[in-house]
Amino acid sequence: MQESNKIYIAGHRGMVGSAIKRRLESEGFQKLIYRTSSELDLRNQHAVREFFETEKPDVVIDAAARVGGILANRDYPWQFLYENLQIQNNIIAAAHENDVQKLIFLGSSCIYPKLAEQPLNEESLLTGPLEPTNQWYAIAKITGVKMVEALREQYNHDYVSLMPTNLYGPHDNFDLETSHVLPAMIRKFHDAKEAGHSPVTLWGSGSPMREFLHVDDVASAVLFTLTHKMEHDLYNVGTGKDITIRQLAETIQNITGHKGEIVWDSTKPDGTPRKLMDVSRMKEAGWTYSIDLKEGIRSTYQWFLDNIEDIKEVKL
Repeated sequence: MQESNKIYIAGHRGMVGSAIKRRLESEGFQKLIYRTSSELDLRNQHAVREFFETEKPDVVIDAAARVGGILANRDYPWQFLYENLQIQNNIIAAAHENDVQKLIFLGSSCIYPKLAEQPLNEESLLTGPLEPTNQWYAIAKITGVKMVEALREQYNHDYVSLMPTNLYGPHDNFDLETSHVLPAMIRKFHDAKEAGHSPVTLWGSGSPMREFLHVDDVASAVLFTLTHKMEHDLYNVGTGKDITIRQLAETIQNITGHKGEIVWDSTKPDGTPRKLMDVSRMKEAGWTYSIDLKEGIRSTYQWFLDNIEDIKEVKL
């Protein structure tokens, strides 16, 4: 990798893509290219091919996806499956067809079976049924992982899939209907505090265990992958540490300053009992995370407060 390499970041305005953009800019990479969704519809195969043929990027980072939590996956299964397949298929195929030197495909830990042995390691892929509440997104991402693997095997491409654990940070989605658990909790506890410390109702029992990684650490992992020859096609990216959803809620309640009651609605689904990543493969390659969870939540809540007027206007 050279600073003069032309790098295309797909999904540069999302939480992950914007963090990658910030990190690469801070490292001196100047030839970064990106397009908004209105400028380039990544679901349109012809448009994506035309873009690649015109711009000729040396490197591609695919951080573009339709994302959401349990509720969004439940309500929009077709969109989560079809649109994510369209986006990644078009990007990966165009990269191959235009001799892109290096590609990083970003997915999620939900690609692993619901009851896979913990912590989740890369070898457990496709060894059992998926978690039903996010299977549509997971199936699309598994397809992307296999496309990367196939291109490495057949054409010896330097393409790599990175599977982050649950992410959070600046530019997260705080919409209560479509967001993931951590940003949803920040929004709920903040709004309840503003409403006189009213009770906060959360889904499930609070017993499932989850691992959380700050998005700036993902950007760090992407930079590491760009600047190193990676031995494997698939790497987990996480902290290797998890907490219960109840502990997460209490931590966020404390950081936001909410003093009211937490009510657990056990009629709602918990999702996967535990999702902890085995990050030994990435650690052996030479990368590890650096941002502590409490520190990361504090900075994310501050970003939320600094941008709250814009956040309130977002309707997904």
